[in-house]
Amino acid sequence: MDAQQRRMEIARRLQLADAPISATTLAQELSVSRQIIVGDVALLRAGGLEITATPRGYLLPKTDCAVVCTFACRHRSDQMEEELNAIVDQGCTVLDVIVEHPVYGQLTAPLHVSNRYEVSQFIHRCRQSEAVPLSQLTEGLHLHTVSCRDQQSADRVRQALEQLGFLYE
Repeated sequence: MDAQQRRMEIARRLQLADAPISATTLAQELSVSRQIIVGDVALLRAGGLEITATPRGYLLPKTDCAVVCTFACRHRSDQMEEELNAIVDQGCTVLDVIVEHPVYGQLTAPLHVSNRYEVSQFIHRCRQSEAVPLSQLTEGLHLHTVSCRDQQSADRVRQALEQLGFLYE
């Protein structure tokens, strides 16, 4: 398989995937190094394919949601799991987290978590790596972009975040 065929195969696998695929998995399946996959993904992005890198791997954004909204939140770092679960429990997906950094401006990190299992995996990786949440840079203040099936789901997210005292207004 030449480089162009490999990139076409990566794009095909991402289009068919229901969950993120890691560079390591793609490398093993395509018998190349992880770095080759990272380079291929960069070239696919440069060619116009909207590939998102999440903590769990690469994915192509799905367009099956009816409502995309942004919620401003504020809470302690140890409440992150509770916040994310409150959102996914309403049937929505947390697409990213955004903070305003005084030097770099807006920092955005993709999350793409849709259920409690994905939230728990994300929290586990944070704890295991001792990573500091982006919101710690802004005293807990951050934004989440959330995709929902309908406006009722988005309204339930707002209500759940309000009840927890996490919604910043």
